[in-house]
Amino acid sequence: MEFELNVTDLKSKARAGIITTYHGIIETPIFMPVGTAATIKGVHQRDIKNEINSDIILSNTYHLYLRPGENIIKKAGGIHKFMNWDRNILTDSGGYQVYSLSNNRKINEEGVEFKSHIDGSFHFFSPEKAIKIQKSIGADIIMAFDECTPYPCKFNYAKKSMKMTHRWLERCYKEFNNSAPQFDYNQTLFPIVQGSTYKDLRRESAEFIANTLAKGNAIGGLSVGEPAEEMYGMTEVVCNILPEDKPRYLMGVGTPINLLENISLGVDMFDCVMPSRNARNGMLFTIDGTINIKNEKWKDNFEVIDPNDYSFVDLSYSKAYLRHLFIIKEALGRQIATIHNLAFYIWLVKEARKQIIKGTFSDWKSNMIKRMNNRL
Repeated sequence: MEFELNVTDLKSKARAGIITTYHGIIETPIFMPVGTAATIKGVHQRDIKNEINSDIILSNTYHLYLRPGENIIKKAGGIHKFMNWDRNILTDSGGYQVYSLSNNRKINEEGVEFKSHIDGSFHFFSPEKAIKIQKSIGADIIMAFDECTPYPCKFNYAKKSMKMTHRWLERCYKEFNNSAPQFDYNQTLFPIVQGSTYKDLRRESAEFIANTLAKGNAIGGLSVGEPAEEMYGMTEVVCNILPEDKPRYLMGVGTPINLLENISLGVDMFDCVMPSRNARNGMLFTIDGTINIKNEKWKDNFEVIDPNDYSFVDLSYSKAYLRHLFIIKEALGRQIATIHNLAFYIWLVKEARKQIIKGTFSDWKSNMIKRMNNRL
């Protein structure tokens, strides 16, 4: 993987760059749709490519490990062939899912024992195993195994967890460097900055991660319930330390406004289930604010879902029709809403890139935040 930094905004720290991997070019800033189990729920891969125009998607190591299992994916020739997707894929390490299973897991220095949410069976992830699984899955970018701390979190716990995440990272690197590639392309390992919402811990972790000289770096443990201003504060601290010539990935973030604010702080990559999950529940994101399509006010509104042009997607259905599909629980409604939301998110980051290159990002961002911060 290579990263070229093209432009940095003069009024903020927003950046436009290009990531190049074996499976193609990724223009940054970028949002990665979440395809947890090698699928974005209810949406065909051709729509992700042609309608949504995504250069990269994210899949989940924990879920793929449980079903169908890394051996099945390896047998298929890797995740790209398994799911018929010839563009980039990133897999997270399972650390966040282990965090979300707080009532069904035990953490120690060796790793994490957890109970499957599917059948209650017990499993164990170590840093070494997380890397082995991700190598078998075959994503272009893979993540180090870490502990994601909850919010709020006491300082001593956050520090202890961060130190263990750093020790785990050293084990991840050892496994990654000492094992051969399993496919005809190289994978890239991203380490993860932790430290909860404590600035001194975030600084320490960012400095440790920066010194590993990785080809890209991630920021974890945010968007877990903390106020948005806390998130922005931690992101700013970390981005001031992580190297400028490497992409920065803020994990699990967030709303459209969160994306723009964090882009202005120097973040290049994002992922979040929000656009697809909220779509399945009837919430649409637009330039002019959010729409709850299930509200009765849309019952006889025959205007198109969103008159704004996202250039590569044409969803010329009316609000009344989409509401009807949700009311009768027709799967097509969830599909249309998901395509719309993901197309909007991809358009937003691509437009941010254009504005950065033009030198107009900061003014555009301020205007966009005002427009999007509405309920329609």
